[in-house]
Amino acid sequence: MAASAVVGFAPSGARPSRASVGNTPTSLNMGLGDSLKSFLGLGGQIYPEPCVMGDESIMSKKAHGTSETPVQENLRWEADRETADRICNFNRHYAEYRGYWTSTTFVKEAKEEYDETGEIKFYDSNTGKPLFVAPKGRTFKEFIEESLSHGWPSFRDEEVIWDNVRCLQDGEAVSADGTHLGHNLPDATGSRYCINLVSVAGNPVKEA
Repeated sequence: MAASAVVGFAPSGARPSRASVGNTPTSLNMGLGDSLKSFLGLGGQIYPEPCVMGDESIMSKKAHGTSETPVQENLRWEADRETADRICNFNRHYAEYRGYWTSTTFVKEAKEEYDETGEIKFYDSNTGKPLFVAPKGRTFKEFIEESLSHGWPSFRDEEVIWDNVRCLQDGEAVSADGTHLGHNLPDATGSRYCINLVSVAGNPVKEA
């Protein structure tokens, strides 16, 4: 499904309206200023290290939207596959609705994973490659509280696996394989990656 078919949207930072596409509400997760710069073809910004910048070629058209493959079957945390495929592969600006991640089994299962291993691993919903490991430099409670405050799972620089993640100049966060993840929305403490849970709900895949 093309991104233009996603009808529920609101500018980033505003309280999004919720409108259903099928049974899966979505919202716009990109600042209006960044949208205008992208439309006009103007340059964006360079984010400080350790953020790894990428270019538009990463999101070029491939076999399945911006990716070579559709999202995996049986995503973790009961994430909705239809929503995931649309957001990951046929979309540059839209997001799952604010707070969607709290409607899944994520919080319960993530706490169990954290209690067992001391961290939570997040994998690309298309490729199964690792993208984020959290929390680092903070507690599980602090990670959840920040994510609740901003509406989407929110990661810091040290929680990003930079071998597999890139940030474009308009703030879009993507995987190196072309999966739309979310956006970098920095605050006073530095880069903050607000990420769609459906984009990072993949199961790990062993590399050949």
